[in-house]
Amino acid sequence: MSQRKSKKRPEKQAAESLEAAPRGQVVGVPSEFERAGIAAEFILSRTRLRPKIALVLGSGLGAFADEFSGASRIPYAEINHFPRSTAIGHAGNLVIGNVEAIPVAGMQGRVHLYEGYSVKDVAFPIRVFARMGVKAVILTNAAGGIMREFVQGKLVVIKDHINLQGANPLSGPNDERFGVRFPDMTAAYDRRFREMAVGEGNRMGIGMYEGIYAALPGPSYETPAEIRYLRAVGADLVGMSTVPEVIAARHSGIRVLGISCVTNAAAGILDQPLNHKEVLETGERVKGQFIGLLKALIPRIAEAIA
Repeated sequence: MSQRKSKKRPEKQAAESLEAAPRGQVVGVPSEFERAGIAAEFILSRTRLRPKIALVLGSGLGAFADEFSGASRIPYAEINHFPRSTAIGHAGNLVIGNVEAIPVAGMQGRVHLYEGYSVKDVAFPIRVFARMGVKAVILTNAAGGIMREFVQGKLVVIKDHINLQGANPLSGPNDERFGVRFPDMTAAYDRRFREMAVGEGNRMGIGMYEGIYAALPGPSYETPAEIRYLRAVGADLVGMSTVPEVIAARHSGIRVLGISCVTNAAAGILDQPLNHKEVLETGERVKGQFIGLLKALIPRIAEAIA
């Protein structure tokens, strides 16, 4: 006689589902961890490469991904749950390819709080990278120079940040599958990676500095009074991105290198108005230096995370 498989009563299944879900998650609605897993699975289905290094390429800096060899290009719009970039100068593609025979994932542009996205949306691509098995991320951005030595076109390694965006991607229920409730941010920007970047930049004759990056929500540029305040609290650079991504990366155990391209002097430093066209033009002008630096760094980072 065949044995019939016993079926669990619906209310018992619901109770078990609730117990398995992170605290605060609505039953039946995919968690952030699950959504990131769906997106990661889709991305990996489009390529045979399995990158351990990812890059987020900011305003005017996305051209580097065009140089990946054997690349697969996926518009953000095709990736499940992935936020779509609307910012000028952000192409909105995820490119999986090789740099110096090392598989990498490169985002041509990001999303920002000022586009109307939540801080969790802004950090979501980093969550996807974590589910893909990425171990290190290089975050780049366009920034205003507060420190007078940080002139237009200078590449600056971020050594720390000040979060003035009024938001944190870890707010709300914590999912232990990503990381602990209270992650340490003492060394958010990996010291070894920073040393590599400064050393390689100086070897190439770029003249690299390190600086502290202040993140504001935007989209308006800061006032001269706000820049004086930022200088007083220790900021050397100012921008509208990066920090939520760093927090999510460290929460997920991903090591971080941050590099800012100084595209303009911050408000009040020079007697001239600020505009986004200048940001894009400066990014184009330093493209060669920037690409050269990243090509030199990726093999060293790959060795460090092996």
